[in-house]
Amino acid sequence: MDLVTVVLIAIGLLIFLLMMSVPLPYCFGGALMFMGLFGNVSVKSLFVWSFGQLVNTTLLASPLFILAGTLMGGSGIAKALLDFVDIFIARVRGGLGVVSVVTCAVIGAISGSGFTGIAATGPIMIPRMVEQGYPRGFATALVTCSSILGLLIPPSVVMIMYGWVTETSILACFLSTVIPGILVTILFSVINVIWAKKFNLVMESEESVKQKRREIVPRFTNAFPALLMPVIILGGIYGGIFTPTEAAAVAAIYSIPVGFWVYKGLKMGSFYELLKESATSVGSIMTMIMFCLMLSQTLVLLKVPQMVVELLMGLTTNKFYLLLLINIVLFIAGMIVNDITGIILLGPLLLPLVLELGLSPVHFGAIMGVNLSMGGVTPPYASILYLGMRIGKCEFSEILYPTMVLLVLGYIPVVLLTTYWAPLSVWLPSLLGY
Repeated sequence: MDLVTVVLIAIGLLIFLLMMSVPLPYCFGGALMFMGLFGNVSVKSLFVWSFGQLVNTTLLASPLFILAGTLMGGSGIAKALLDFVDIFIARVRGGLGVVSVVTCAVIGAISGSGFTGIAATGPIMIPRMVEQGYPRGFATALVTCSSILGLLIPPSVVMIMYGWVTETSILACFLSTVIPGILVTILFSVINVIWAKKFNLVMESEESVKQKRREIVPRFTNAFPALLMPVIILGGIYGGIFTPTEAAAVAAIYSIPVGFWVYKGLKMGSFYELLKESATSVGSIMTMIMFCLMLSQTLVLLKVPQMVVELLMGLTTNKFYLLLLINIVLFIAGMIVNDITGIILLGPLLLPLVLELGLSPVHFGAIMGVNLSMGGVTPPYASILYLGMRIGKCEFSEILYPTMVLLVLGYIPVVLLTTYWAPLSVWLPSLLGY
């Protein structure tokens, strides 16, 4: 078989296995074995190469942030943040929704994960919003969609992976999604406030609000250790005190005493279970990364990126349409695989094309980050969406419409802005010299 046929059959096999819900490592392993047999590539050499990549200290940041995020989910940090933010917008119609969105953004600035937001915020805020009069479907959709802010607000595991596989500055990648993340936070809050006018919400009494305001100092004191966490992590990274990997270790270590002795959400039994949960997640993710790396490297060795450039350039040389095609490819990939897999597989594949179009690697990192992050709430993959449904005790039919509205009106515009207006993602990195 010729090279093009081998690549097309391997991609077809990969998609077939994914659609059959085969575990991700086996999907990539199957495609890899096919290309090894018929593409004249040494799988043994790829195993040795991928192992060398896995022991890279930069990659260590991902499991450490996963551990930190898991510990935070059970520590009580989210409740302290919610109680503090709630003071300022308790009387605003739709204020509870804004509290949820902002808290998910802040938790994202601590954990770097999309799952931590829904896991930590959902059990507290969804019942509280439903009690106030929000439809359960909308409340669940709002908290779930806001959780993907954890993939945009630095430190982001997704951007760590992108910087690693494309050899781009991780700090620049972090900064590239800050403004898009803030824009999504604002748009979700505005949509919530407008939509809340249709709901029959039971607002708090003036006396209750006054009582809350008298608690500003104690609530701030209680929330201070949680608010200090992103300051330590981000301040340490951008201040040159420690690397992203060291910051991840600091986050994991910091969450232990805060969870045990400050918020007392962690107990020895739950701590052990959370360690087991994070170890299981890390093991499955690292296995998936290894096979994904091997497949990606195989495609590079077979010069598939150059073939992709020639193919798309043969369709059109118009930069606008080529970027639109790239976004469509990323969107479809996000619906099938998780964000990390999409980054590892498509980053090296599409980077030559975007460089040909004159985009910087940092700009392309922002495009990939904002696009693939959406995959967590777009079926059939939609792992964050399914977790949100379980936490919010909500049916798919209830959550689907508000989720689509939030994505179409609050998220996709930011994806397009990030794609076609480079300063949105490169201004902040260039301002700080990256």
